Amino acid sequence: MPKQTKIKIPLRTSGLCWLWVAAIVLVLDYGTKYIAKAHLSLYKPLAVMPGFNLALSFNKGAAFSFLQHQPGWQVWFLGVISAVVTVGILIWLRRLSRREVWLGVALSLIVGGALGNLLDRIMQGQVTDFIQLYVSHFYWPSFNVADSAICVGAVLLFWKTLFDENIS
Repeated sequence: MPKQTKIKIPLRTSGLCWLWVAAIVLVLDYGTKYIAKAHLSLYKPLAVMPGFNLALSFNKGAAFSFLQHQPGWQVWFLGVISAVVTVGILIWLRRLSRREVWLGVALSLIVGGALGNLLDRIMQGQVTDFIQLYVSHFYWPSFNVADSAICVGAVLLFWKTLFDENIS
């Protein structure tokens, strides 16, 4: 019998060690979406404090409801983009040293958020949003924990790219 070779993924020495951040984002995203769907009424905001409501809504499109009113192809299109980006970032993390803390955390936040919204698209054909911010009569589009993680990760990535000469 031929000898089997094991594929070694350098979890302890690569940027993959930061995937626990993605796991936390995924759990928080799923949990908060579950609570929002169980306790909030669709399009009926619950005032938390001035400038902040909890308001259940669903989005079949992308950010700012882009492609929201298309006949359904956008759900699969956005899902494929999300999956491809996630695989690309996982490859980047694997090649990254665990010592690149901020870059590893940034990429893991993006992965966690992308997977959170991807699971929504796969399981229900739309993304659950419930966080609503506003100033006076100007409302920011509703979003969720996954969206927040993606944004924070992107800002960290942008900051690291802009101000660090040793970007990995």
